[in-house]
Amino acid sequence: MAARTIVITGASDGIGASGARTLAKAGERVVVVGRSAEKTQAVAEEIGADYFVSDFADLSQVRTLAAQLREKYPRIDVLANNAGGIMGRRELTVDGHEKTFQVNHLGPFLLTNELMDVLTASNATVINTSSAANAFGYVDIDDLDAAAKYSTNKAYGTAKLENILFTTELHHRYNAAGLSTAAFHPGGVATNFAAESTSWFRFAYKTFIKRFMLTPEQGADTLVWLATTTPGQDWVSGAYYAKRAMAKANKQAYDAQLARQLWDRSEALVSTDKIDQRH
Repeated sequence: MAARTIVITGASDGIGASGARTLAKAGERVVVVGRSAEKTQAVAEEIGADYFVSDFADLSQVRTLAAQLREKYPRIDVLANNAGGIMGRRELTVDGHEKTFQVNHLGPFLLTNELMDVLTASNATVINTSSAANAFGYVDIDDLDAAAKYSTNKAYGTAKLENILFTTELHHRYNAAGLSTAAFHPGGVATNFAAESTSWFRFAYKTFIKRFMLTPEQGADTLVWLATTTPGQDWVSGAYYAKRAMAKANKQAYDAQLARQLWDRSEALVSTDKIDQRH
């Protein structure tokens, strides 16, 4: 059986890199995507994988990444949208969006839509890395860029909630076309994901609490499980998971109307109307 092609974003460190290593050892064709050229190349060379560099804080780089992936891989079996992180003070990207929102949600949303025809033709699985932090998020559909009220932790929790809403709406729109989707919480993992943040997360991750956290390998377990098992048989498409089991999310995560609204607003923000016409 030919190796499947698995694209993992945010794979230069943490659970993304760990998942890439595990899947490569299992014989999968892994494609490593990261923001840091040096770190991304190092992981790719370690496991003998292709790699691409893309910063999701710049949507033009996401579009370039999508074009590169489309050109090189006529088939993509798994897209793991793992890039993201918690930020510091409110900051706008070059595209004019609040950085937490763009890096964690808009970037993956754009990448997935740009690759949609490849993904549906491949009967692919799209995995979105969320977090239990979704519990303290709140999606204000009229203030997605948190212009009215911003806090570091709430912005992160909201972005992780948006990952789940994106997952459910992606299932609603494309499951009949062959796409399977899942969001998951990796657990409290000892990684560098909060390195740029001024929140308490950063201090927790750098202090004694880190000793009690999961290793990146443990955190990547559910990602690897979703990527290597059969949707519809081993897990239910469109759902949110933790420790290989369906998990409870923020009550907003089950609001179908909100999921549709978030999709439509996100589509307008990244101007994907031409993409949908192409499909």
